[in-house]
Amino acid sequence: MWNYSKMLQYPINIKEKNPKLARWIISQYGGPDGEINASLNYLSQRFAMPDQRSKAVLNDIGTEELSHLEMVGTIVHQLTRDATMEEINNAGLQAYYTDHGIDVYPQSAGGLPQTSISVSAKGDPIANLQNDMAAEQKARATYEKLIDLSKDDKEVMDVLRYLRAREVVHFQRFGEALRNVQDLLMEKRCYSMSNTSSTNNSNLMQQTSNN
Repeated sequence: MWNYSKMLQYPINIKEKNPKLARWIISQYGGPDGEINASLNYLSQRFAMPDQRSKAVLNDIGTEELSHLEMVGTIVHQLTRDATMEEINNAGLQAYYTDHGIDVYPQSAGGLPQTSISVSAKGDPIANLQNDMAAEQKARATYEKLIDLSKDDKEVMDVLRYLRAREVVHFQRFGEALRNVQDLLMEKRCYSMSNTSSTNNSNLMQQTSNN
């Protein structure tokens, strides 16, 4: 169960319209490395994690990605709010406007819609966490590209820098979770070997006693 605070994780107040910039930034809403895909990844993977600690990490970060989805949607909305048809045409958003109007629709910068086929849930905690670390690095790289494209808009760039910083933190937390899961799985294997060794020693002592 979640408690929803009706405020953005980081304040966004963009004063100047820029539909062309919105066309690129929307990729972090519904693109291959976007926030909706990351959230679905982590919230789907959490169930099969081998301990409560790793489940909590996936649940926490998956939830935070939903807040980032809200932030990216807010950026896109504020950049396109009250845009004229001339501005929409100049930004190359005619096809988008035809299908979605001024709604924020989950798609990549290239126009491909978000689909669940891009969600990665492999059923293997090591594979999932390694995939999650890679996903955070790809998201960081995408934000850095968007920052490069936003040099003329300091209000947008400020928010993008915050989101990039959170991707770095997520990468570090997933790395910690991966080491924890690896140690946990190794302990289980060692415990099993120890039990086998103890059983063999006990049998040997019993045989010696009988002789």
